[in-house]
Amino acid sequence: MEEDNKGLDLSLSLSSELSSPPQQPPPPPPPFAAAQQIVRRRSKASEGKDPHVPAAFVWATTHRAKVHSLEYLISNDIHKITGDVECKQCQGQFVVEYDLRTKFIEIGLFICSKKNNMHQRAPKQWLNPQLLDCKICQQKQCVKPVILKEKKSINWLFLLLGQMLGCCTLEQLKYFCEHTDNHRTGAKNRVLYLTYIGLCKQLDPMGPFDP
Repeated sequence: MEEDNKGLDLSLSLSSELSSPPQQPPPPPPPFAAAQQIVRRRSKASEGKDPHVPAAFVWATTHRAKVHSLEYLISNDIHKITGDVECKQCQGQFVVEYDLRTKFIEIGLFICSKKNNMHQRAPKQWLNPQLLDCKICQQKQCVKPVILKEKKSINWLFLLLGQMLGCCTLEQLKYFCEHTDNHRTGAKNRVLYLTYIGLCKQLDPMGPFDP
């Protein structure tokens, strides 16, 4: 456990750049491969998706579905993560706040202790997250996160810390995986697992969060 938890330390080491002798440019691709590259570029252009977007939150980067590292956030005095929630009973909305470090360590320790038994599938508590209590109408377990239809504006870090990523649709989870170089095929428990691990890896790149 001591070895597994070392990745949760905030003092992350930086990778050193290795110098290498100059190499000859690679030969031009064959005609078929070149045609494939053109098709892919046109496909991306037709989607109209610029890889850079305005940061929807101070903890989000300008890249789709990517958040700043824990080291960056703490060093920039960002300790509280907030998000909008809505009651399914009274339709009242309010803001919930999480302590960044406390919640991330909680999730990290859970992953370290359960990862070998997950088999790259989200456990039941991630698939069916326990909803919050409503502080307006006082009903229990009826408050869900507000997840915007505009996927580039989803509050990924808030959903992670509240362990409410399971409230996302499969399409929204596939969007995350698409823009973070993860496999986005398979059942929801598979894609949800990759979303949890992927976000933890963004927060702590040196941590024990490889799929």
